[in-house]
Amino acid sequence: MPMSSPPAPDGAVGDPAPATPDRDAPPGDGTAPTAAVRAVRSPVDVWDVRPRRVHRPSDLLGATLTTVAAVLVVILATYAQNTTTGVAEDVQGFATLLRRILFVPVNVLVGFTTVVVPIAVLTELALRRLGRQLLQAVVAAIAAMLVVAALYWTFLTFGSDDLVRGLSVRLGGEWTLLIPEYTAMLTALLTVAGPRNRRRSVAWSWNLLWVAVGVTLITAAVSLPGLGLALLVGRVAGLTARYVGGVDPERAYDAALLAGIRRTGVEPATVVRVPDPVLEADRTAATAEAVAALPEGTRAQRALVRASGDRLYDVTTDDGRHLDLLVFDGDRQVVGMLTRLWRSLRLRGLEGRSALSLRQATERAALLSYAARAAGVCTPQLLSIAEAEDSMLLLQETTGDAVPLSDLATQDVDDDVLHAIWDQLSLAHAAGIAHRSLTSDVILVERGPQGPRVWITAWELGDVASSELARRMDTMQLIALLALRVGAARAVESAAGVLPAADIRSIGPLLQTVALPRRTRDEMRAHKEVLAELRSALVARLPEADVQPQQLVRFGARTILTILLTTVAVFVVLTYVNVAQIGTVLAESDWRYSALAAALGLVTLLGAALAFVAFSPVRLPVWRATLVQTAATFVALAAPAGIGPAALNLRMLTRRGVSGTLAGATVALVQVSQFVTTLLLLLVLTVTSGVHSPTSFSVSPAMLVALAVVAGLVGIAMLFPGVRTWVQRTVGPTMRQTLPRLIEVLGQPWRLALALGGNVLMTMGYVLAFDAALAALGQEASLVQVALVYLTGNTAGSVIPTPGGIGTVETALALGLSTVAGINLGVAGTVALLFRLLTFWIRLPLGWLAMRYLTRVGEL
Repeated sequence: MPMSSPPAPDGAVGDPAPATPDRDAPPGDGTAPTAAVRAVRSPVDVWDVRPRRVHRPSDLLGATLTTVAAVLVVILATYAQNTTTGVAEDVQGFATLLRRILFVPVNVLVGFTTVVVPIAVLTELALRRLGRQLLQAVVAAIAAMLVVAALYWTFLTFGSDDLVRGLSVRLGGEWTLLIPEYTAMLTALLTVAGPRNRRRSVAWSWNLLWVAVGVTLITAAVSLPGLGLALLVGRVAGLTARYVGGVDPERAYDAALLAGIRRTGVEPATVVRVPDPVLEADRTAATAEAVAALPEGTRAQRALVRASGDRLYDVTTDDGRHLDLLVFDGDRQVVGMLTRLWRSLRLRGLEGRSALSLRQATERAALLSYAARAAGVCTPQLLSIAEAEDSMLLLQETTGDAVPLSDLATQDVDDDVLHAIWDQLSLAHAAGIAHRSLTSDVILVERGPQGPRVWITAWELGDVASSELARRMDTMQLIALLALRVGAARAVESAAGVLPAADIRSIGPLLQTVALPRRTRDEMRAHKEVLAELRSALVARLPEADVQPQQLVRFGARTILTILLTTVAVFVVLTYVNVAQIGTVLAESDWRYSALAAALGLVTLLGAALAFVAFSPVRLPVWRATLVQTAATFVALAAPAGIGPAALNLRMLTRRGVSGTLAGATVALVQVSQFVTTLLLLLVLTVTSGVHSPTSFSVSPAMLVALAVVAGLVGIAMLFPGVRTWVQRTVGPTMRQTLPRLIEVLGQPWRLALALGGNVLMTMGYVLAFDAALAALGQEASLVQVALVYLTGNTAGSVIPTPGGIGTVETALALGLSTVAGINLGVAGTVALLFRLLTFWIRLPLGWLAMRYLTRVGEL
């Protein structure tokens, strides 16, 4: 691709700069360069790789946020209908008058905008020979119109009356759903066409579009939510097309890059790109060939590229000096901004100083570099800063023959090197400077006659006037990466030789992978034993040191799960629960039986806890186990019946040091015991219930025949090898998992008795609570009927995986009461609703509180 000056005839490569020790010069064997890499004969040799298209993360972020805004507009149109329709009706009074005042009819203005804007914009793109961008703009416009058409159909087919009314406008005396597709089409087209300051037609087209939008809005030709939705849909389509198809890079390359270097006061002779992970990850043939033609650069340069993630060039001046040129690109700034913002929000005690612009990020890097250099830290001297296109250039001295710590063998990191590393960090901390991202790539070691010289680079994420916690985290990060290189004992000893005992003691609670930079964190996960060895070495050196992990994370997976479950709970309550119907049910019920049903529902938690304690391989307090079962009632909102308690039981056992295999076997044994106990209870109730009672449950001959047929079909199916294999594959793992644990428990009769009592208490608690709910509404049924209906409904909630069994349990209970006990279906539904209210919904606040408490104390 063309560079700053024309290439030599026939594509010949110019004379390269003379090779220097440990530094590869650009190839100059006379072979023709690739399309992406070309040397320019005079006056500067530039070796670079310019991507044809750039997929900007800012476009993806913008499309995501705009989609969220579109969803909010739809919600506003639905639930704030009075406001939106009120605004529309207020505007109606001015519409007729405005139509008379405007000398250009609205339809003419809209038609002019719809026709002229695409023609003007596409013509300019064609004249500029931007064929790919022209095609992208057309595709985005068509996609926006298709999305609007799909929304029309979706809203008219599935949308509620409130939603349709909120997006409608009164035309001819009737409300008509209207989402102006021309607005979406033009918005998508102009979004892809380019920025206003570089395309004259785009600039005045945006102005004309806003005029047309304002006129149509104030003349009541479209509703406010409909217009807003159209604009947002067009924006989403345009940003998505830009991200998927990519855009021409606006970074500084070629002549712009050379001009920026000259503005730093340096006249370059050669400019050579150092390959970086972004280039190496590009698998296209042209880029791979171009990257292969680039010199590798020094080991220090490659480490700087890995640490910063930005472009790096080896600049040779006309007087023979070698300098490092670090280039910050604006389209990559959003990634760094979001990363820093997320980390500062998630970790406690870290200030969220996230740079919002490319210039701010560059100025921050320059400030940290100057401050570290002034504090006496050995870091490359920043020479100058310049701006070119959508890039900022930082020109600094090179680190010469220094080698990154990541490339050094363990035997090469002697005590002198370790001492020099700690000395450099101590100088920065004494001046109040924190690095905040210490990895083995930012620490460089240079051997010399006076001893090792240690460099610390890549200060972009650092802080001046830093907090004590930030400096403690620096110390922790350094001791962790040294432990990965030389072992935990030597790392602690080297720190003790430089730092006060109080500083070393303070890092104990911070020894956590979450506080490490990504590079060190990945290495630590590959060598998980190092962190434990580091804690042991720290305690061995300072027995009074506290190594209990400090709470650094504001929110983790469990917190997000709690928030998610809370949101689901609120949504389910607002969607499924009819408050008016509940009020009617409670008004007609006997409150004494209702209170009894609620109390029996709470007793079931104790029964489940007793069974859990009985089978647990470690000692569990009954109170804590009961709290876990209570928390499971809240988790049940997002899981089918029985799944929530099993998950929390497993979590509690693993948190108490039980291995995953043993914990899984214990939880499986608890569930199997509950199933067996339920079957035995059903059999006992069937036998002992009064057979002469007029409400006794009896099995009809037809049902006996059906049961016999089912049993026969099961027996015949088991004759086929494929069915037996499937059953063995399904049931076998559970049996193999629970059998050893069951054999162990059989030797302790008191455990079996406790488990049996807990399971009976849990199952009978629910059955009696269901019976109390019947009595509360003046209905009667035998105990075996009640047990059969309840067990059937609970099984349905487990088989059909709805959150908390919502809908399926109530339906199964109502149908069971109507079929088995002969209760009117409407009354049966009311009983089922009352039972679920007293044994499920009323326990949710208790479950939420229990989960919060157990999370805080570390049980979950």
